[in-house]
Amino acid sequence: MPANFGSGALADAPWLRSGGVARVLELLNRGGEEARVVGGAVRNALMGLSITEFDIATTALPDEVMRRAEAAGIKSVPTGIEHGTVTLIIEAQPFEVTTLRQDTETFGRKATVAFGRDWRIDAERRDFTINALSADAEGVVHDYVGGLDDIAARRVRFIGDANRRISEDYLRILRFFRIHAAYGTGEPDRDGYLACIAGRDGLGALSAERVRMEMLKLVLADGAVVAAIAMAEAGLLQTIIGGIAYTGPFAAMIAAERALELPSDAMRRLAALAVAVTEDARRLAVRLRLSNAEARSLDSMGHRWWRLAGMDDARARRRLYRLGADRYRDRLLLAWARSGNAADDPRWRALATLPQRWQAPKFPLKAADFLARGLNEGPALGQVLALAEDAWLAADFPLDAAMLASIADQAMARLKRDTK
Repeated sequence: MPANFGSGALADAPWLRSGGVARVLELLNRGGEEARVVGGAVRNALMGLSITEFDIATTALPDEVMRRAEAAGIKSVPTGIEHGTVTLIIEAQPFEVTTLRQDTETFGRKATVAFGRDWRIDAERRDFTINALSADAEGVVHDYVGGLDDIAARRVRFIGDANRRISEDYLRILRFFRIHAAYGTGEPDRDGYLACIAGRDGLGALSAERVRMEMLKLVLADGAVVAAIAMAEAGLLQTIIGGIAYTGPFAAMIAAERALELPSDAMRRLAALAVAVTEDARRLAVRLRLSNAEARSLDSMGHRWWRLAGMDDARARRRLYRLGADRYRDRLLLAWARSGNAADDPRWRALATLPQRWQAPKFPLKAADFLARGLNEGPALGQVLALAEDAWLAADFPLDAAMLASIADQAMARLKRDTK
């Protein structure tokens, strides 16, 4: 008999009473078959956290799931049918439905599985205890591995032997720290921590895409600092990023974001953790298979960020003009995080909030201003515009006609000297 805990603990969950989840459960809970909500949705519901997706497990075989869906007018997609997963689409929302399984042979992600009907065996093949809970249509939570106790203690613990769980899929090393950062408290579970250290050589076999997915989630989690420090102390973080891990600036970046009430940003946090120069940014872009936009963001932050320290207002305005608001803010925050100054430092805060208080005007001089002064079209036109723009910035963005005329005349004179 399954161990039932908290009879009806989720009975009041609205998603069990109506909507897509209720409809899927009703579809599958008949004819001798059973379905339950499993994994993260149950965990988050018990912890009072938001739920972004629902996974459902069932005793019904994939073909039967698809047959019932078709009869009910529900679209089904065999997204992972070799592993028993069918995705049902209800009102544009996907619900992954997976037949209960047990591993017959395990070698990383290529485990050979057999379909089954035993909820305990299915739970025991999962990664962490808090991810192995299931809730039936009545809201009863079923726990076979001690997940409820671990939720109460906010403890992330591998199911069974941690070394075995990791050898099944080395990505579980990263997931251990990422899940702890999101749902745990205090130091990571010691048995799990030691198993991650013992299995760290397996990290090299993971695809960059899978590592990227876990790392970008990890740096955004509430407990990211504790997790990053634990990973660095274990020598795991350096293996992943291929360089030095700067956990102090990482913590400072998070503190600065919170002080400024900015949304958490994965690239800013990754830069603080691992980028000191642009070469670091380029290495990370390759190791984590970052998108072009992400790579450009990291590269910009790593480009001479130290020049932003100690700026006066005029210089800050020039930097903001050159970089644009987003690039300026991100590079400035990296400089702040690496400065050693506190998150409530008034000077850094003033620099960081400059884009909210001041908007750079557009450069008012045009090509026509220099054509009117006798310059012909060609490469020299671009050169003189660049000279004039530099002078305009140095003069702190003047807009009066006399000053602009003087800047244009001086730029023309300098161009003539430089081209002699």
